[in-house]
Amino acid sequence: MNRKKIYLVRHGQTDFNLKGVVQGSGIDAPINETGEAQAAAFFEHYKGVKFDQLYHTALVRTRQSIQHFISLGIPTATLPELNEISWGKYEGTPMTPEEGEYYKHMLAQWQQGNLDYAIAEGESPNQVAKRMRKGIEKIKSGPGETVLVCMHGRAMRIFLSLILNYDLRYMDNFSHANLCLYVLQELGDGTFKLEKSNDQEHLKGLAK
Repeated sequence: MNRKKIYLVRHGQTDFNLKGVVQGSGIDAPINETGEAQAAAFFEHYKGVKFDQLYHTALVRTRQSIQHFISLGIPTATLPELNEISWGKYEGTPMTPEEGEYYKHMLAQWQQGNLDYAIAEGESPNQVAKRMRKGIEKIKSGPGETVLVCMHGRAMRIFLSLILNYDLRYMDNFSHANLCLYVLQELGDGTFKLEKSNDQEHLKGLAK
């Protein structure tokens, strides 16, 4: 049996990230100059890895973040199932103190187990998990052993919780930063172990 090794990265910085504006699946923002530098640094550090397959979401910032690998001609597929959570009517709005309090309230609901709770007109963790499971199965049953997956912050937390059989209430234990790396190795019983977590070693040379 071919055991998957998954290199999972978050996309590079966008102007929305930089300005603290809510992004989500409804905002198809490109990476900015810093994001491009992060993508280049990640490529330089990991270009020696022989990736068999690349995956990104349907949002441009994830494709741009692994474009250097795509340009090598490695087979690439788009998985909209891995898109970021929808933040509903809050997408495109600055994270004001008032919005911050609402966000904390929402996180508290999730941590208490109310995983059907959704931000106004947005998605709940359970809704995201439903489509995310389909994306994970496509990766697990897809070609190759060593794969690179680029996705989004909140979606990444749900992805990691699902693939590691982790309680979704505690998904925020999976921290992340722009162009951070998680590495997951499949074991003989089909489960996965975490080899790297929120790793940013490849970004050390970038100016702060």
